[in-house]
Amino acid sequence: MIEAQNLTKRYGRTAAVDRISFTVRPGLVTGFLGPNGAGKSTTMRMIMGLDRPTAGTVRVNGQPYGQIKRPLHQVGAVLEVRAVHGGRSAYHHLLCLAQSNGIGKRRVHEVLGTVGLTDVAGQRAKAFSLGMSQRLGVAAALLGDPGVLVCDEPVNGLDPEGIRWIRNLLKHLAAQGRTVLVSSHLISEIAHTADALIVIGQGRLLAQTTVAQLSARTGSLEEAFFQLTGGYTDYSGSLS
Repeated sequence: MIEAQNLTKRYGRTAAVDRISFTVRPGLVTGFLGPNGAGKSTTMRMIMGLDRPTAGTVRVNGQPYGQIKRPLHQVGAVLEVRAVHGGRSAYHHLLCLAQSNGIGKRRVHEVLGTVGLTDVAGQRAKAFSLGMSQRLGVAAALLGDPGVLVCDEPVNGLDPEGIRWIRNLLKHLAAQGRTVLVSSHLISEIAHTADALIVIGQGRLLAQTTVAQLSARTGSLEEAFFQLTGGYTDYSGSLS
């Protein structure tokens, strides 16, 4: 479970995240929606201990990320998938992560198979397409078999087959009782993937609801989102 209470991040006088409170529960895929610049990535970075809150708290399984022992075993994250040593192969990138967290080689082979990278495991990461890098990022997030997964735009760079794959994987992980938080600028993708929704705009919480409840407001998820955020979306299913 992920719990935020009055979570705030300020840069000078600008509030990137402004006193938001929400709960991400296990057993569901929770979509994190908001216009570009709404504060989604900043919030995810605070969840993962990469940015320190100006005020408020965010806890994963009852603890701040920085206090979690063996964090890779509890929380997996897909945030900046290009942040990989380009000279390392996919296998050795995962192996280094595994060895530093007390995880055996067998698990490295398992996650490579899960994400469909077994055949290219020996290739250097710098030669990977964005979609392949996304898959490698997912593999790294799954290494410790964590109960919580945080994903920032995980379908970015994936072809239609890859999008179906990540959609089904996230649903499968949630069905196992894991906590899954996924951000996206594609409203239509969230509609196909998420059960619950957290919607933010200008750093503030606008709604914590479900896809069905938000859609019921107007009969259309896109129209309901348009009204909720004050018109920050177009009708192609993307946020501007």
